[in-house]
Amino acid sequence: MKVRKAVIIAAGWGTRFLPATRSQPKEMLPLVDKPVIHYTVEEAMLSGIRQIIIVTARGKHSMEDYFDDCYELEQFLERKGDIELSRRMKELSGMVDICYIRQKEQKGLGHAISTARDIVEKEPFAVILPDDIIDSPVPTLKSMIDVYEKYDGGVIAVEKVSDADTRKYGIIDPENVSERVYRIRGMVEKPEPADAPSRLGIVGRYILPPETFDAIDKTPPGKGNEVQITDALHLLLKEHQLYAYELDGIRYDTGTPLGWLKANVSLAIKRDDTGPELKKYLKDIL
Repeated sequence: MKVRKAVIIAAGWGTRFLPATRSQPKEMLPLVDKPVIHYTVEEAMLSGIRQIIIVTARGKHSMEDYFDDCYELEQFLERKGDIELSRRMKELSGMVDICYIRQKEQKGLGHAISTARDIVEKEPFAVILPDDIIDSPVPTLKSMIDVYEKYDGGVIAVEKVSDADTRKYGIIDPENVSERVYRIRGMVEKPEPADAPSRLGIVGRYILPPETFDAIDKTPPGKGNEVQITDALHLLLKEHQLYAYELDGIRYDTGTPLGWLKANVSLAIKRDDTGPELKKYLKDIL
């Protein structure tokens, strides 16, 4: 069955960006000239996804406004003669079919994913954590969908992490299948380096079978009284094959101020309209 739906988790408080996120969702912070969440919606669209479910929370209505029609702005731009920018605004609202559902309580990533159950129904689906912006030659989600279709099993994105960083990630126990693809034999959540089965850490992209929802239902709350998706995947692994795809590209964790700054600089440098002047500026101040 084709992967046609993606669930984007955008319900967090963004406390690491306070006070900036006191009145603005962290997903709407700008990366050069587009908000963070725009990049993940674009990645899903370029990967063949036809419907996106964004899991939000109280105070996140600006995301809905961003992807909605804005006739007044389009007409204003046309009156000014800025036809190209008006066209881009029209394209934005028609990128893909988007619906929204609220996570009313912060009960963990597993719980956030489960709120989309009635919309996903009995189809395989993608999960995207918009904090992770991945700059890659081919959209990471598209590569993962290709792996899913080839091996007929769930797919989790991973990347190599340092010894010190095993404590920050779920770490997989891998069995090599092909280039950048592994069968997952097990997972350990945030292990000490000596206890980690590999240096492949789970990052914010998943392709999951519909049975994932049943596994989440059976998963008791863990640390912080939250339902963790890694715990649910442990249960799922008993009955379903799971694979890992080692991403080909650079991942930026825009969920931290430093990661967000790095992403802004790196993406701006690559652009023709901002790159040359930014490089000159950075050279002058360093």
